[in-house]
Amino acid sequence: MPPTPQPTVRSSAVDDGRHPAPAPRVPALACAGLCTLAFGLLLALVALRWGPLMSVDRALAGVLHRTAVEASGWTRLSRMLSDWLWDPWAMRAVLAGAVVLLVRRGQRLLGVWVAVTALVGTGLQQVLKAVVGRDRPVWPDPVDSAHYAAFPSGHAMSALVAGALVLWLLRLGGARPLWRRTARTVVVVSVAGVGFTRVYLGVHWLSDVVGGWLLGGALVAAAAAAYTGYVPRRRGTAPHGG
Repeated sequence: MPPTPQPTVRSSAVDDGRHPAPAPRVPALACAGLCTLAFGLLLALVALRWGPLMSVDRALAGVLHRTAVEASGWTRLSRMLSDWLWDPWAMRAVLAGAVVLLVRRGQRLLGVWVAVTALVGTGLQQVLKAVVGRDRPVWPDPVDSAHYAAFPSGHAMSALVAGALVLWLLRLGGARPLWRRTARTVVVVSVAGVGFTRVYLGVHWLSDVVGGWLLGGALVAAAAAAYTGYVPRRRGTAPHGG
């Protein structure tokens, strides 16, 4: 009787040559498409200054600004969170640390992919700000200030891009469920928190924040789908989930 073959051990995080197992491609493509369509619609409404959208933006900004003027303690906390913890440069530092870690682990392609995605996001938001040229809210009694044009929100987009990329890397790396749940909670709180503080501090309209979220989601989903499609072809295998 031939000997019974023994099962082989395969890491869920890294396959041959330390390549991470790619995530399904189809959901990422669908997410990228939906976010792009939604962002395109919002961009058109902002550019056309669609009345109902402008009314909602002004009404919410007015209510939150009055609260920010009266609640100085909450306003100081919001400024600290928005200007330091959730600042775009802090988000870029997080991604820079992730890229360094990936390179040290021998995953140079993935590190380059993350770095390029972050750089494209920064460039894209700045180009759109210049093209759209939307004015920020103007108050007689401002509680904070910001530079450049308003749409889309750089803070909102940077937080979503950094958070989504970190979650994607944890999934690719086969991180434990506890780590992934903890990271997901931190990312959700950070993305929602920075969006709220930018409107609360009177430096953005709500649609600026939503635009940053949608554009960031489209970018990361497209990058994930492209990576998932490229890596199997580079290794000579069929794409997963395609």
